[in-house]
Amino acid sequence: MKKSKLLGSVGVVTAAALALVACGKSGNDNSGANDAKKFPAATPKKAAKQGGTVNVALESDTPFTGIFSDELQTVSSDSAAAAPGNESLFDTDDHYKINNKGAATMKLDRANKTVTITVKKGVKWADGKQVNAKDLEYPYEILANKKTQAQRYSSQLEEIEGMKEYHEGKANKISGIEMPDGENGRTIVIHFKEMKPGMYYSGNGYFREAAAPYHYLKDIPFNKLQSSDQIRKRPLTFGPFKVSKIVRGQSVTYVPNKYYWRGKPKLNKVTVQVVSPNSASQAIKSHKFDIAQVINSQWNQVKDTKSVNFVAQIPLSYNYLAFKVGKWDAKKGVNVMDKSSKMNNKSLRQAIAYGMNVAAVDKRYTQGLSFPVKTLIPAQFGDYHDSSVKGYSYNLKKANQILDKASYKKKGKWRVQPNGKPLKIKLLAMSGNSTQEPIIQNYIQQWHKLGLNVSLTGGRLTEANSFYDKVQNDDPSVDMFLAGWNLASEPSQASMYGETSPMNYSRFVTSKNNKLLDEMDSQKSFNHKYRVDKFHEWQQYMNDEAYVVPTSNAYTVTAVNNKITGFSTKPSQNNNGHQLWYQVGYAK
Repeated sequence: MKKSKLLGSVGVVTAAALALVACGKSGNDNSGANDAKKFPAATPKKAAKQGGTVNVALESDTPFTGIFSDELQTVSSDSAAAAPGNESLFDTDDHYKINNKGAATMKLDRANKTVTITVKKGVKWADGKQVNAKDLEYPYEILANKKTQAQRYSSQLEEIEGMKEYHEGKANKISGIEMPDGENGRTIVIHFKEMKPGMYYSGNGYFREAAAPYHYLKDIPFNKLQSSDQIRKRPLTFGPFKVSKIVRGQSVTYVPNKYYWRGKPKLNKVTVQVVSPNSASQAIKSHKFDIAQVINSQWNQVKDTKSVNFVAQIPLSYNYLAFKVGKWDAKKGVNVMDKSSKMNNKSLRQAIAYGMNVAAVDKRYTQGLSFPVKTLIPAQFGDYHDSSVKGYSYNLKKANQILDKASYKKKGKWRVQPNGKPLKIKLLAMSGNSTQEPIIQNYIQQWHKLGLNVSLTGGRLTEANSFYDKVQNDDPSVDMFLAGWNLASEPSQASMYGETSPMNYSRFVTSKNNKLLDEMDSQKSFNHKYRVDKFHEWQQYMNDEAYVVPTSNAYTVTAVNNKITGFSTKPSQNNNGHQLWYQVGYAK
């Protein structure tokens, strides 16, 4: 869950768990990781010819939800299905800093506390209509109107003047978003209560990086938007391709958007199709797809495949274990921690974390293409990443000592709570490829060695859509869950772990966490050293409290037909986390 990657500024949920939508250098020096380090970040540069069809594999053991809206999506499979048609307003450099090369320009005025966004003339929706100011403003209404039930609304957006009042239904428009040339102009000016250091970077969460076609959506009531045909069956985009056909939950076919502002894309057609992760290696070996992500546990099966280029990156993401310690109060728009929750004991959480043999699992099941991570801020964020965080490496002796000291005494086979009551812990984990079951059962076995009575929610791995539903709605049958974030490219943590963030799925709230999140995005944090210090302090705090424990990240390896050029994983060649599809084509 881009920090999303739950989505966008936040993140989307991955198949390892909740993939919004990262991680440090590999601690393993095994052959798999070394192989990946040799991989290029892009296909060889060649001149591309016009024409051709590219088939893309979307690896998922469940249908994609089919929400083709940047504001309403919460899962990475929807984001991937929508990618060829989607385009962010902004391009970035390789450090995720917004530049003016994209569909829109961004100007930040610290003195007047404004961000001015102007869409370029000639940037048109696939129906030929110019993207206008109202299209830039409308995403904020979609996110903030409670009737849409948008999961990606966050406290960061409440830095915009009038946003909170609109969200709470006290105002019928957002007073802080001005359209100086009217709705049909091309500029919006956003007035903020306070400017933030992250605003220079993509994925900052304070302003949106997508447009929504107001003329196309305006007649749909907000409470019907998510289920509407305009979102599910006939989405309208301004990217290089437009949707020509959707087979619900299974495939999307794209053809060129003849109004695309950068010119005609190279390809005639792009098809994105769901394939089971268990079939992925066979699909790659048989060249069924031109672009397919390698399932890391299947690397040895595919690494010798002919006529493909393997392109790799370490994505901005991580998998994690989280503990449910409260509930989301939808009326008040806050997370409410339950002090008496059985998982609201730091010693119990720390012991459970020490009971996970993550490094051994990564080595055995992913040929070293996955690797343990110790902190919630990945190494790609440079000096914001605190390499001194110790994390939780496998240590059953230490885990037992912690439990003994905290009075989790054994009664027979299992430990009981300090108050003497039985301790039963339900783990929610998502179904996935063929290695998911043995990996999860292995972790449960380690916890059993500690005398902890851990079992799967429902007695089995949970299908993806049901998994998200249980996590988001605080299902009482979930005490802890294994998930993953795809992160936004600006490292602020408020949208994932803030008191008013619906995506703080652990539901922990502390005054110390609130204080640190505020400080890392404060005026003082325009001073880089101050901001770095606060990020380090927060990582140490989160490591100690262990409400959310990072487990691993993995190289993302993609098998690309060796006749294709223009495919790249570099931030400057991607757009809001997705391939810039207009430049992909077949080499001449």
